[in-house]
Formats: sequence, C-alpha cells, structure tokens
Amino acid sequence: MHAHGTEVRQRAIALLRAGVKNADIARKLGVPAGTIGYWHHLDRAERGILPGRGLHRPCPRCDGRDLDEAAYAYLLGLYLGDGHIIQYSEHRAPNLMISCDDAWPGIMDACQAAMQAVFPHNSVCRVRRPGSHNVKVYSKHLWCMFPQHGAGKKHERRIALEPWQQRIVDRHPWDFIRGLFHSDGCRITNWTKRMVAGKQKRYEYPRYFFANKSDDIRKLCSDTLTKVGVEWSTLARGSDPFNISVARRASVALMDAHMGPKY
Repeated sequence: MHAHGTEVRQRAIALLRAGVKNADIARKLGVPAGTIGYWHHLDRAERGILPGRGLHRPCPRCDGRDLDEAAYAYLLGLYLGDGHIIQYSEHRAPNLMISCDDAWPGIMDACQAAMQAVFPHNSVCRVRRPGSHNVKVYSKHLWCMFPQHGAGKKHERRIALEPWQQRIVDRHPWDFIRGLFHSDGCRITNWTKRMVAGKQKRYEYPRYFFANKSDDIRKLCSDTLTKVGVEWSTLARGSDPFNISVARRASVALMDAHMGPKY
C-alpha cells in the first residue's frame, strides 16, 4: 500500500475547499479517487459540516409541524399495501420503502410526490429492482408517522389506526382508498353471456377488486368504502375471503370519479 504524505493531503484538501472535483484532484496528484473522497469526508467531519449532521428535521407528531394530510392518507394506503420499514443498524435512521411495479410509472410518481410532501425536509429516492423500483425515504420519525410497524408480516399481527390517523382518513377518505387500491387493487372488465331473443349476447361490465391477506387491512378498506357510499362485497379465494369486490354500477361510477386511472 502506498502511503501519501501530509503535504499531498494538505494540497488535496486545499483544492477540495476551492471547489475542485475529486476526480480532477486525483489525476493532478496521482492519488486514487477513493482516497480523495475519504480525505474530503474527514475534512468536513472535522469542520462539522457533513451533510445532514446537526440539522433538525421537525416531525408532525413530535414537533407539531404542519402535515399534508391528503398526501399522508394516500401514503398510508400505499404503506399498508406494499410498504415496509427497515432499520439496517442502530446507527442509521430507519427507511420507509414502497415497492412500485415498473408497469405503473404514474403510481411510482404519485408515491414519490406523496412521500416528499409528507417528509419535505428529507430526500426521497428510487432504488432499481428487477421489474420494479423501491421508493425510499430515511427518517428517524418513521416510528411516529407509521405506528403500524412491527415484527412479522402485516397479516400475522394486528393492524389498527391510531385516533389521529383515523381523523386524517375521515377527512381524506378518497386519498386513503386510492393508496390502498393503487397498492393492492385493480379495475378489471368482467363479462358474461345471456340468452336474448334466442341468441347469446355478451355483456361486459367494470369491477374493482382489493386483495389483501390481512383481515384488519381489508376492514379498514371496507369501512372507508362504506363511509363514502360505495357498496362492496367479499369474494373468497378458496376458503379465504381475501378479496373485496365493487361491482354495482353506481359504486363503480363513484370509484371511477375519484380514483383516476392506474397507470
């Protein structure tokens, strides 16, 4: 391993502070770019100017910061469907991750916009996965904002909204429903055949489905649908009642008016 002297390091730090790029300094001094980056990190740490260090990012629950409730209701619906919270180590902030299929880029954009609105002081990013992206945000306040987090799968433990969350959902029910259906729902076209005047005629009709293994999450969905006037029914998958169906014409029309396209 080649050890670089103090003079070389001091020259590198002087260039870094002058705004010269790491790669240009590496070429100029004949030092690996990784070493330049490490020196840059140490210099900023010594001066107390590391990005994010010392910044207070207020929380709606802890500090009373204003919260975009409509965005939160939508993000809560997405989280209950395709989201989870992970903390890789006790030294790092936990991250909220919503898995979004690449087939629905509009939902991915809406998810990122909602996440940024709920956490305006934090950076939101996308992590590529085969056929999908994880939309992520890091925050030490995720436990405050999503108290439903816990060990194990959601359908294997109790899921209930806190009173403050229920008040938000009551004020923004359609945003919550949209988040649920954008994660675990779909709109399909059913068809059937009937005899009319001795001839078979094909009939087509739209229908919404919401599928989730958690009894609690399905109840949150069905209760909210009832509150906004949507009639629904339960369809069993085998012996398991995993599906909520919205098939009546007036209810489908009501859903269409508030859901928007899934794209």
